[in-house]
Amino acid sequence: MTDRPNRDAWEPILSQLEQRRASSREMGGAERVGRHHERGKLDARQRIVALFDAGTFAELGAFTGAADTPADALVAGLGRIDGRPVLAGVEDFTVLGGSIGTGAADKRYRLAQLARQERVPLVFMLEGAGHRLTNKPSGRKPNDLQALAELSGLVPMVCLVLGPSAGHGALTAPLSDFVVMTPDSQLFSAGPPLVKDAIGEDVTKEELGGPQVHVETSGVAHNLAADDTDAIATARRYLSYFPPNAWTAPPREDAAPDTGPRRLDDLLDVIPPNPRQPYSMRTVVERFVDAGSCFEVQPHYGTAIVTALARLGGRSVAIVANDPSVRAGTVDTAAAEKAAHFLDVAGAFHLPCVFLADNPGVMAGTQAERAGALRAVARMFASQHRLRGPKLHVTVRKAFGFGSSIMGMNPFDSQTISLTFPAITLGALPASSGAASAKLTDEEAAAIAAEQSGAAFRSASGMGYDDVIDPRDLRNALLHGLTLSENRAAGPFRPVRHVGISP
Repeated sequence: MTDRPNRDAWEPILSQLEQRRASSREMGGAERVGRHHERGKLDARQRIVALFDAGTFAELGAFTGAADTPADALVAGLGRIDGRPVLAGVEDFTVLGGSIGTGAADKRYRLAQLARQERVPLVFMLEGAGHRLTNKPSGRKPNDLQALAELSGLVPMVCLVLGPSAGHGALTAPLSDFVVMTPDSQLFSAGPPLVKDAIGEDVTKEELGGPQVHVETSGVAHNLAADDTDAIATARRYLSYFPPNAWTAPPREDAAPDTGPRRLDDLLDVIPPNPRQPYSMRTVVERFVDAGSCFEVQPHYGTAIVTALARLGGRSVAIVANDPSVRAGTVDTAAAEKAAHFLDVAGAFHLPCVFLADNPGVMAGTQAERAGALRAVARMFASQHRLRGPKLHVTVRKAFGFGSSIMGMNPFDSQTISLTFPAITLGALPASSGAASAKLTDEEAAAIAAEQSGAAFRSASGMGYDDVIDPRDLRNALLHGLTLSENRAAGPFRPVRHVGISP
């Protein structure tokens, strides 16, 4: 006997606890984990540790699953990103292919429930086979997809796809605000064997749901990262622009080195006044935002519109800008869908939205109509009209028809400030193409062209614009607009709820 009987009694209990915890940390065993590393991948525990600030990760649900399914193939927990609390769940491919067991399903729901209760962002990393085939029905109870749908717009949600992800697990991606894929990842409702059995189609995992499908064609994923480490860094950067929840103000970086006014003298070299001449809108955006702060969202999809997060005067802002280097900036279905989702996310978390209009209108033609271009641009219009945060609009060179309205150009539509460059062209249709359909004479067409090209001062004379500015003053004018909205930046903030059906 020792003189510490209580401590002696605790020793076998705590030893068993540590053994169980150590077993959970072994994941699928040294051999499977080793093969995972050989493919250039981080394992699930390396991924979750890399996501959080050093030394801040604390695990939740480590003891779910049986002895041969450590953590039930889902490593989960909490930590800090840039000092702010965040929750995360990471599928462990080394344990039964990352499939979702009943314990992991409950853990996923618990994460979403905690994120809503504690009002913190939620990150999922996917690499798994969906629901486990051996699961037994467990009666009716809420699931993680229901919880994610209810969480939407309340806290930022990020999904990283770091390998093949199928079925139930894959649905986490489109329910999230922001989705990142790596080159060897895939997303699909069912994998190639099931596709072959169901419809007789022979297809590889990459052809079915690789990044070339979802980053470039379907738009289900937003950004492509080089590897696991880059994807995790991308998630951390994305979250830096957002508040932790919809009850909180967006973050500010007032002490950053480039938050003050400055003139953009080289912008005259970038933007040609001729509306038919292309230029890169990305270059313009990078010039007027705080140096190094531009983060483009979904750069490979719907490329006629640029959607980007940035900082302007230290404040987080969302930017939606037509890109005249892509079909003159004509807005097609993909571009409108991308912009609508982006605006919904920005509006949910109260980011000021900056619109830069330079487009000849909405895409026309049979292909555009069959792709639902009208519905897509109507949804984009509804998304920008429903914004309740600051809206700052700039007409750069041209805006025709509905292409102006979807870019927030309508006067007195809750804009904080509405600006234009001096050499702009406005109208229902470009005079060059509309004259023939309207059966105008040459003299009538020339008169309309002259009227359209003098739109800046004519519109400003009726307060269609608050000011006509020198392009070199773009940054400073936008900073003035943010100054005007300063009182709103103090809140109070609450989740956004809209009445009405999205087009």
